[in-house]
Amino acid sequence: MSGKFLCVHGHFYQPPREDPWLDMIFPEGSAAPFRHWNERICRESYGPLAWARRMGGEGVFDILNCYEWMSFNVGPTLFRWIERSEPELYSRIIEADARSLKRWGHGNAIAQIYHHVIMPLASELDKQAEVAWAVADFESRFKRKPEGMWLSETACNTDSLEALAGEGIVYTLLAPRQAQAVADLGADNWQDVDEYSINIKEPYLVELPSGKTISVFFYDGGLSQAVAFEGLLKNGDDFWNKLSGASAEGLLSIGTDGETYGHHFEFGEMALAYVLSQGIEGRDGVNLLNYGAYLEQNPPAKKVRIREDSSWSCYHGVERWRSDCGCCTGGHPDWNQQWRKPLRDGLDEIKSLMDGHYFNLGDNIFKDSRKAFIEYGSLLSGTVSATDFFKQHFKVPKKSKNADIGWKLLSMQKWALSSFASCGWFFDDLARLEPVNDMAFALRAIEIAKETGLIGLEEKFLSIIRNARSNEDRYGSGLDLWNNKIKPESESVGSLTAQALVRLYVEGAFPLSSEEGKVNWPGASVVIKTSDNTLVRASGEVDIQWNLESEVKTYEWVWTKGSRALTGKVDIINASGETAEVFNFENITWKKKQSLAMAWVSRAAQETWDVKKQSTGCGVALFNHYEDYQTTQTWGEKWRELWSGLVWNYLFTEDEGSSDFIDFMKEAGRDHPEADFLANQVSRTLCEMLQNEITDWSKISGTLKRAEIIELKLDVWKLQNCYWAKAQEGHSDDKLSRLLGFDL
Repeated sequence: MSGKFLCVHGHFYQPPREDPWLDMIFPEGSAAPFRHWNERICRESYGPLAWARRMGGEGVFDILNCYEWMSFNVGPTLFRWIERSEPELYSRIIEADARSLKRWGHGNAIAQIYHHVIMPLASELDKQAEVAWAVADFESRFKRKPEGMWLSETACNTDSLEALAGEGIVYTLLAPRQAQAVADLGADNWQDVDEYSINIKEPYLVELPSGKTISVFFYDGGLSQAVAFEGLLKNGDDFWNKLSGASAEGLLSIGTDGETYGHHFEFGEMALAYVLSQGIEGRDGVNLLNYGAYLEQNPPAKKVRIREDSSWSCYHGVERWRSDCGCCTGGHPDWNQQWRKPLRDGLDEIKSLMDGHYFNLGDNIFKDSRKAFIEYGSLLSGTVSATDFFKQHFKVPKKSKNADIGWKLLSMQKWALSSFASCGWFFDDLARLEPVNDMAFALRAIEIAKETGLIGLEEKFLSIIRNARSNEDRYGSGLDLWNNKIKPESESVGSLTAQALVRLYVEGAFPLSSEEGKVNWPGASVVIKTSDNTLVRASGEVDIQWNLESEVKTYEWVWTKGSRALTGKVDIINASGETAEVFNFENITWKKKQSLAMAWVSRAAQETWDVKKQSTGCGVALFNHYEDYQTTQTWGEKWRELWSGLVWNYLFTEDEGSSDFIDFMKEAGRDHPEADFLANQVSRTLCEMLQNEITDWSKISGTLKRAEIIELKLDVWKLQNCYWAKAQEGHSDDKLSRLLGFDL
């Protein structure tokens, strides 16, 4: 295949934000008004890339799914959140890969190391697990084997490439400075190269000591840097001209964080959509292609030696993830990163002890301990059921104590691997969210290990991490962070029971006597059974089971209620009738209290809204026109209290409303606290109307026109997406197109 080809690769990844006990993301105040940063970045980048606008003089004339035309990888932990929380986006990404597969014979999606660990610093066992779990996750989503795999931070050495090749990975993508020397295939004419002299427009073969091989593509370092940090996304035509000018015979590729488009640079997805559209048209003789398709037609003619222990984001190799190498001071030139070494050493030490413990016990529980660990990813990805996994890998009775221990050992390894997510070392301080999260994952693994009989891990870890210090005196040492920020997040029977009681209460689902209520978090399920409930006291029984563990723990509970919400205490009583724990509700941590508050807000807001809609139905007609010299409405403040319901009924009923009504609603709606809530409700309802099999175009247009008259500002992004999907099916309406800002 000759000619000029272009491949834009996006690496999509976020630091894992899941609480390791309940396995869900709790509110992050810094991301407000969004619940957390995943949600915020999804709205700013991941979603816009799937529905990227192309604008003309009269409005939007095309919406492009960028994932269909670019190479990409999505980190498994991020992908799981997208699947759970943004199903429409998830489907759009999966569909994009399927379309590219049909077009080019090779899909755009490639896999990514499961926990985003720095592979050269991982043990041989962990390397194999990270790759195998990533393959299982990819296959569960895209229904095909991955050809390529993204190495976290492109951190690479020969052993890492062996791990990829061992799982059937055909190629990976590296930075040009990671190449050391090249030679012709079948020859020994090695020539040293650097990022300026290597021909990045052809793939290379790496011949591995095992006899296996793997292909490597090198992205254009200068262009990728310009996209990520030098403002190349400010103008789509400039972006294209830069790429076109750098193109020549072969494949030009750029690689950046996917979040560059839209999150780091607002409207960056529109610049990318423009570039992709030019490539689709073959402008300047440059055509789009992905790595797998290019490799099939252009197998390597040369081989390459890589620089061992190198990466794309640290000029010192992989030192950024284990030492104070000078990378990333975060705008604080007087800060240091000496904390990186004790964090790495501490986690390495306890992981090594956990591995020994896993095999010591596992050899008596699993048919093949190593195989069970490596193939655990198939259970996490859902390609294998817990029942089938047990049959394949356990050799002990299903209901036995050893079976319980076996499940815990696997869970221990999962959270231990999570603690090595690279972002824990990437930034400038120990007290940041990322290293704190890594240590929280380690604590979860330590707790599970202790339940299976391995003691002393926490003391061992703290003896090392106490030597790490934050650059901010208020946070102190790693030991201080452990005691003040990390340990309080740990869950106990009492804390789980307390949170379940409050959640059922605020959601209006608290069980009556002799009934039960269930709270399902992704990481644990809690069943509350009530035997007694008064204004000051409640009691009953609780069953607790951790996800992917077989043991169910049962206790009695007594809730002594406080005088206000989130106060009081719960006593946990064991099977012997003894008090095993007393948990004060005030000890629920901030982010979990915030989650409970949001559950209440969601329910209360919805119930209030339902009542307001129904009770204001006749309000539009009853709002009489003003008489003589009247300038405002009698009891105006009361009418303002009903504003959102009145506007809703004006938008969706036949009542036109007087000119005085419209003027009053306009004035009352300015900076009204319910304006955003109302706008979201209206947009969601209009999307549902658009998705109906029979679409009432005039009704939708009429509602939009009335919203315009009343000056209600709607976020039409989602509405445009819904309408575009309808238009692609051959159904559209000229008036609605104009109202939604389309030039079709």
